[in-house]
Amino acid sequence: MQPVVALVAAAGSGSRLGGPVPKALLELAGVPLVRRSVEQLAAGGAQRAVIVVAAGLEPDFERALAGAPIECQLVTGGAERQESVRRGLAACAGPGEDAVVLVHDAARPLVPAEVVAAVVSAVRAGLRAVVPVLPVIDSIRRVTGDDSVVVDRAELVGVQTPQGFDLATLRSAHEQVAARGLAVTDDAACCEAIGVPVHLVPGSRLSMKVTEPVDVRIAEALLSAPALPE
Repeated sequence: MQPVVALVAAAGSGSRLGGPVPKALLELAGVPLVRRSVEQLAAGGAQRAVIVVAAGLEPDFERALAGAPIECQLVTGGAERQESVRRGLAACAGPGEDAVVLVHDAARPLVPAEVVAAVVSAVRAGLRAVVPVLPVIDSIRRVTGDDSVVVDRAELVGVQTPQGFDLATLRSAHEQVAARGLAVTDDAACCEAIGVPVHLVPGSRLSMKVTEPVDVRIAEALLSAPALPE
């Protein structure tokens, strides 16, 4: 059975959130976001984690991850997310090793273990790129200059993480995208750019992304609830 390694993107500054520390080190009920993310990934099947962090912050992340339920390896990120993920992938396993890799945003600390496990199962079943998604519930308008038009939301879904991949596939996709000088929005798009189909599995409203101060309040409220709602 393929081993499972989580690649956690934690090198961003979180400028929209503000505060004295990078977003991944922000505490929710006394526990840093990055630690909560690792715990949820481990509960869903991840056996080790590679955490991509900004240069100079390694000691802070070592303290934040002390006592984590799985082994955590820190890797220094690059100037952009694509470069950071490529560096993280190099540490996920040896060149000839097979693995499921879960690329996850540290800013999604409440992802349910069930979602993580569903992504892992889909990749182990032979799907090379798997993404958890949710239906779009807001009305959406496309703005062009001074005009706008309603977009049919029935054809839209919101993308979450962890995104799951066959390790060799994702490595190849990032290498080819970098060689062609392409910019992609996420790792699934990276795979699509080289012709790998992306498969969808149900996500969760709990997998919210902590981006702005109000998101912190919402996440803390969910954590303090007697039981997290489904």
